[in-house]
Amino acid sequence: MRSKKAPATSLKTSLKARHMTMIALGGSIGTGLFLASGGAIASAGPGGALIAYAAVGLMVYFLMTSLGELATYLPDSGSFSTYATRFVSPAFGFAVGWNFWYNWAVTIAAELAAATVIIKFWFPDSPSFLWSLLFLAIMFGLNFLSAKGYGESEYWFAMIKIITVVLFLIVGVSMIFGILGGEAVGFTNFNMDGGSMHGGFFALVGVFMAAGFSFQGTELIGVAAGESENPRENVPRAIRQVFWRILIFYIFAILVIGLLIPYTDPSLLQSGVDNIGVSPFTLVFEKAGLAFAASVMNAVILSSVLSAGNSGMYASTRVLYAMAKQGMAPKWLSRLNSRGVPVGALIVTTAVGMLAFLASFFGDGVVYIWLLNASGMCGFINWLAIAVSHYRFRKAYIAQGHDLKDLPFRARWFPFGPLFAFVLCLIAILGQGGFSGDIDWYTIIATYFSIPLFLSIWFGYRLVKKSRITPLKECDLSTKTNL
Repeated sequence: MRSKKAPATSLKTSLKARHMTMIALGGSIGTGLFLASGGAIASAGPGGALIAYAAVGLMVYFLMTSLGELATYLPDSGSFSTYATRFVSPAFGFAVGWNFWYNWAVTIAAELAAATVIIKFWFPDSPSFLWSLLFLAIMFGLNFLSAKGYGESEYWFAMIKIITVVLFLIVGVSMIFGILGGEAVGFTNFNMDGGSMHGGFFALVGVFMAAGFSFQGTELIGVAAGESENPRENVPRAIRQVFWRILIFYIFAILVIGLLIPYTDPSLLQSGVDNIGVSPFTLVFEKAGLAFAASVMNAVILSSVLSAGNSGMYASTRVLYAMAKQGMAPKWLSRLNSRGVPVGALIVTTAVGMLAFLASFFGDGVVYIWLLNASGMCGFINWLAIAVSHYRFRKAYIAQGHDLKDLPFRARWFPFGPLFAFVLCLIAILGQGGFSGDIDWYTIIATYFSIPLFLSIWFGYRLVKKSRITPLKECDLSTKTNL
């Protein structure tokens, strides 16, 4: 008889440098760029969209350098809850961990709901339930195999997105200069009606908030650091690319769209998961004479949605596992199989993903919006937690007599970086839904539900466990012995 393999005692460090790079690259490219960029340009004009995305891009850059300093010093798959617990307080860490898990577990459901809408481009009369089940099974299988299974699938998902954006930029620049698609466009569309800004200050703030949602996912590198082969080399390498990938994949792409498509084009406002045919990427490819653009972009956007769901499955599973190890979740969730996969945490997370099955009963688009609003706010809370945790970590590191030169990776512009990111995140959180003329109270309630939920978990744990803010000189700065 063959003997069963013994369960692993810790997570496997199987993510290679190329996996980490692609997780970092792919995390920031998704439906926010392929779809939401059109609405952003229509709302604030090409100039307004560029300013908003550049501001959020700068904020994300500072957040990722903060996370890079934390993740290279203390690589941990429960990074958000671990850092918040050690450097702020156990109550804050408890709330951050459950918020992060809820954020990405619900994102799985949201992305599955989106996938069922997208697949109907080819199979309009097929049942949503079966597609949700199929896609959920694929995500579960990739994560059940091993961390390397997730890393490998994410590598190829990210590759598809990057190739698409690079081809888009090449085609777009060729059209701007008249090499493709007839006459050179130049700056005619960019400066329509005497300027590139449109809609005033409130439109700019509205786009700023939408841009924040687009960039969510870049922080997954912090979770993946715990299973990286060499986090102190691989994480800084991936983090350093953040600035350039934001510049190339977002700023240049929005500039190309703004130059080629008038912001008054009604198609830009119609772009969504249920209407890939008017994605700004599809419109530009069609203008270049590529008749098959809609089908190709539909496939690319489907891969983006599945990539986001796959990442959500991985990240939420690992954070739930780490919280169980810390005694902040049921102990059985920390059990690993022989391949080092926390199967219990994976099954619980998958069960939440089954919320997507509601799509077949209530209408795909409606459920997608509900779930997206519920999880989007959690992302901003996670970013706030990174800024606060990094600020406290650096202060504790100095207070305990350590030399900054000994840090394996040091974030520049401290304390401006985390403070700048904190303020902009706070503006985004407070401004959700409050800058449009027509107030949709159902959407606002769905969006803001995450804040009282987070605060009740934080203060509830604080009251029950008598948890207080950890003094700087008592913060736990110990690292793993194998680093």
